Amino acid sequence: MAGLFESAGGGGAAIALDEVEASILRSLEVQMLELIGPGPGGDGEDPLAALFAEGPSEAPADPALARLFPDAYGDPAAPADEEARAAAAEFRRFTELDLRARKRDDALQVVRALDGLGGAGVLKLAAGDCLHWLGALNDLRLTLGVRLEVSEEDEQGLYELPDGDERKPLVMAYLWLGALQESLLEAITD
Repeated sequence: MAGLFESAGGGGAAIALDEVEASILRSLEVQMLELIGPGPGGDGEDPLAALFAEGPSEAPADPALARLFPDAYGDPAAPADEEARAAAAEFRRFTELDLRARKRDDALQVVRALDGLGGAGVLKLAAGDCLHWLGALNDLRLTLGVRLEVSEEDEQGLYELPDGDERKPLVMAYLWLGALQESLLEAITD
């Protein structure tokens, strides 16, 4: 997969995607939307009530979601005093729904842009759209990194997996997403 972002001027970026690249990226973003779940008001709930909804006070049990929605105070795996746990729970209760909504919006922006592309072609992003894409690509990469149990120490080992390793397709997606993310960041800072 060779499609990488290039500067389109004015803080925007462009990327040429073939049908396979667009399809894979769209599929990953749809899976991200499923992982994040619907937001308040998404299931017929009163939109006004959703404004006053409070989020969860506990960290998600799914390690990927816990990585996307980390505790604000300290490492949840490390022993913390009761005050730190209470502060983290309170912070999560009032911020997680907004963070989920932003991540959902980022993923939806990518899906809509890919749908507008109609399969293959050059996708041009305005400066504001680039920020949504950066967030969405980062979320995908973090999620795949957790699923693959990637750590900073062993990321180099991903390049050495044998072709028969069942993780190889996810590793290829993880590395590609990293290249997309890096090229987008470079494109908007040129």
